[in-house]
Amino acid sequence: MTIADNGTSGGGLTPGLYLIATPIGNARDITLRALDLLVAADVLVAEDTRSLRRLMEIHGVTLGDRPLLAYHDHNGARMRPRLMAELEAGRSVLYASEAGTPMISDPGFDLARAASEAGHAVTSAPGASAVITALTLAGLPTDRFLFAGFLPNAGGPRKAVLRDLSGVPATLVFYESPRRLPEMLEAAQEVLGDREAAVCRELTKKFEETRRGRLSDLAEHYRESPARGEVVVVIGKGDSASVREIDLEHEVNKALETMSVRDAADFVSARFGVKRRPVYQLAMRLSDRGNDGDT
Repeated sequence: MTIADNGTSGGGLTPGLYLIATPIGNARDITLRALDLLVAADVLVAEDTRSLRRLMEIHGVTLGDRPLLAYHDHNGARMRPRLMAELEAGRSVLYASEAGTPMISDPGFDLARAASEAGHAVTSAPGASAVITALTLAGLPTDRFLFAGFLPNAGGPRKAVLRDLSGVPATLVFYESPRRLPEMLEAAQEVLGDREAAVCRELTKKFEETRRGRLSDLAEHYRESPARGEVVVVIGKGDSASVREIDLEHEVNKALETMSVRDAADFVSARFGVKRRPVYQLAMRLSDRGNDGDT
């Protein structure tokens, strides 16, 4: 269904669900349309009601007697039926993420899907996004990118996800905790190779920082100077030309020192983004050669 910013509901909006992007730092990075919707919606919903109240106060938007409801990961299942009832009653419901664009690593996904599946109109007032902001600052190719959210905390699962992403021919974007940043950068270097990357920190805020360099350089820097605040990591795509120059035999031999033939083939092919079959065949030959030498 389509939706328009006018209509017959009590707040002057067509009934439906409105998703608005909120600033990721600087409070002035909100759109005029988002402010109009905040003024007019019948029901306000926020991942963090305190953050939305502060934003409304800064911009002179009064709540009045309208409800302001919390919707987040911990109460979504309980709150969704009430919000769906508001939509069924013909009201305009506005949802704001804590910071940035709704649905991007955000609990509002289930609400938007439920509203859409029930036949209610859903629209978005676009605006700030940490992913897009980081891409504009990183100095890496943006013609194709993949946003992968947060990597797993534990080392093994983290490397497994990175291996799955190693062959993706696109710039990779991650959210990361400042506390885990050095480990994440070191794991990325080990699995993806020493690619060009950027760490974008505290975007649009007073202490905004973008540091560019090889993964190894960035890992060393943040080991010595721990990061603070919210972090986005942008990693350049693998260079197919450099992959062809890799001494695969050396890499496979090194992997075979601690891995089985199958695991070595999986690891090397994923790390360098090459087809697994020839790497597996190479690992078989090298393994047989090593066994012959032992007899």
